[in-house]
Amino acid sequence: MILFQCDYNEGAHPKIMERLMATNMEQTVGYGEDEYCAQAAAKIRKACGNENLAVHFLVGGTQTNMTVIDAALRSHQGVLCAVSGHINVHETGAVESCGHKVMGLPSSDGKITALQVEAAYLAHVNDSSFEHMVQPKMVYISNPTELGTVYTKKELTDLSKTCRKYGLYLFLDGARLGYGLASKENDMTLADIASLCNVFYIGGTNIGALFGEAVVINNSELAGDFRYFIKQKGGMLAKGRLLGLQFDTLFTDHLYEEISAHAIAMADKLRAAFEKKGYPYLVESGTNQIFPIIPDADLEILGKQFGYCYQERVDAAHSAVRFCTSWATTEENVDALVAAISEL
Repeated sequence: MILFQCDYNEGAHPKIMERLMATNMEQTVGYGEDEYCAQAAAKIRKACGNENLAVHFLVGGTQTNMTVIDAALRSHQGVLCAVSGHINVHETGAVESCGHKVMGLPSSDGKITALQVEAAYLAHVNDSSFEHMVQPKMVYISNPTELGTVYTKKELTDLSKTCRKYGLYLFLDGARLGYGLASKENDMTLADIASLCNVFYIGGTNIGALFGEAVVINNSELAGDFRYFIKQKGGMLAKGRLLGLQFDTLFTDHLYEEISAHAIAMADKLRAAFEKKGYPYLVESGTNQIFPIIPDADLEILGKQFGYCYQERVDAAHSAVRFCTSWATTEENVDALVAAISEL
């Protein structure tokens, strides 16, 4: 069985494994205060074009989302996101478990707009009983989104302006950020994202690391006491150097960009095969997540050899599914799937 369900089926990039082994018996201080975390943070600041950014390393995406959001919000405040947003659908109410309501906004492509955010905020403050309702204080987006789409620089700029106008924090979930930056549809740099968002994170779990996310904070209110929240949420890894070392490796010699681009190249090969077969898409996506609509009979055949992720029922005979490439996807496996598609 060849798996295309997600982009974290494999372990870690060989260069990371080599460095983990080479440094295994070194003694370092704990809790992310070691030299490797410092080196990784410095490289991330340089890539973001801002030496004043706060950088922290956490283990996984759900933990990161929960910690960032709870650190930013007071008990009566909530977070706006697309109805399909990861925190709204796939995190088992982690944010709500901290006492913060997740407020989903309608979206057909995984993205939300500045106009939607403005309308939601104004609907709250202009309601005569506003203090009886959860106050929107943060906007959460993913880039790429859960549907593989990416925000344009203009869209993110508009969101940033609206958030600043109304005093809302803008938080970008970058679990797959490398794949978004490598997409042909992308027109943003890491520095653009760092300047437009109050806080975002650079995903490692999905892009080459064994585990780990790098939280980048560009807001003094959020940066203050953030390590207290990491500790309180169980995210302060005693052997923190394992996180720093991985990101230090990913941000050396442009490895992060290189392996992200590989995933996009593999996805493009699959995308061409689906299009040649005449399969339409649930959502057009230029990243590593592809959502073809395929006859159930064809899926039954493909499912005998290839793993994919079910998305939704389209009609009585067709389903939308997700095929996902990663930094580690081999051309051999992609060619096998391409051949199987052509034979249907």
